Amino acid sequence: MRTDPPRISGRHEWLDPACAMQTARFLLLLACVPAPAAAQAAPAESWPAYGHDPQGTRLSPLTDITPANVGQLSVAWRYRTGEADAKTGRPTSLEVTPIVVDGTLYFNTPLGRVIALNPETGAERWVFDAKVSRSRTFGDWVARGVSTWLDQAAPPGSACRRRIIVATVDARLLALDGATGRPCARFGAAGTVDLRRGLRNRPFEPEEYEETSPPAVVNDVIVVGSAVADNNRTEAASGEVRAYEARTGRLRWTWDPVPQDPRDPAWKTWQGARAHHTGAAKAWSVIAADPAHDLVVIPTGSPSVDYFGGTRLGDDRYANSVVALRASTGKVVWAFQTKAWNLQWPTPTLMAEDMANDYTTIKIALVKVDQERG
Repeated sequence: MRTDPPRISGRHEWLDPACAMQTARFLLLLACVPAPAAAQAAPAESWPAYGHDPQGTRLSPLTDITPANVGQLSVAWRYRTGEADAKTGRPTSLEVTPIVVDGTLYFNTPLGRVIALNPETGAERWVFDAKVSRSRTFGDWVARGVSTWLDQAAPPGSACRRRIIVATVDARLLALDGATGRPCARFGAAGTVDLRRGLRNRPFEPEEYEETSPPAVVNDVIVVGSAVADNNRTEAASGEVRAYEARTGRLRWTWDPVPQDPRDPAWKTWQGARAHHTGAAKAWSVIAADPAHDLVVIPTGSPSVDYFGGTRLGDDRYANSVVALRASTGKVVWAFQTKAWNLQWPTPTLMAEDMANDYTTIKIALVKVDQERG
């Protein structure tokens, strides 16, 4: 009987092919690490993250709705954002999965409004308007949801103990008081962090760099990717993944999918005089996390220009990949590159425990979708 679970070999090594299996439409990465003890569960009626939990399992413990009665459901209430007829530079799309915590339902809209509702009646509790300019022409003007963080050090009932974290399409990271919707003054600059600041490659226009998915929140750190217009120029806006302290908004770490350190094993796979100046390779989809193992799992897209690699010969590793990082430091733990030629992972990653041979493993699953969007 095997008693010691296998471990990943090396912090920067590519995932062992023996620990991965791939079919034409589905990819399952088997990361060989011992599974943690069960974390404290959220209340059954809660949905505290985009995928229900940081791992993205999308599994609710509620049992009221069954195959036998699902056909009997009827509409309890409707809420209209009022943005369907808004005149904007390009069409917008509401693609949110709301979260539910502390008895309140939260979501965001493409125009930067964050809305809190009574989940039983649909009644408004508060609305915050980040005032995204309607004249912009974002390539993918969508909103997919918000995240939340609870400040365990703050007294119950204090302002901003429960925070709603949102990344607006115009690349602002906001922290709002879950009870009132007011910005948390001690986060960033009066509740806001400008995500365009500090990028290796600056956007040449606002529409080149945007945020469309909710950040990941893991162990008091907010991890955020980006969506980049990757088919305009070689040195497009860079697609760094960055982590910010949930309490203060201070930058904790930055990870660039285009390696900038010659000591990185992936550095040599970017070949050509301009290769390391390449932009994009962004992480625009939803990021999964494993708080117990201090991991975030990043699905990355194509470098720029996405359909032409003449200035970046080689494998361009970390791009078009699934990359696990230490949530506390941003260091690479492992990476698995799918293939090149603009294959991206529009579906969020999913992390699940699997019992086998008296030990547990963490599986990272993704669904391959031929039609991509950001």
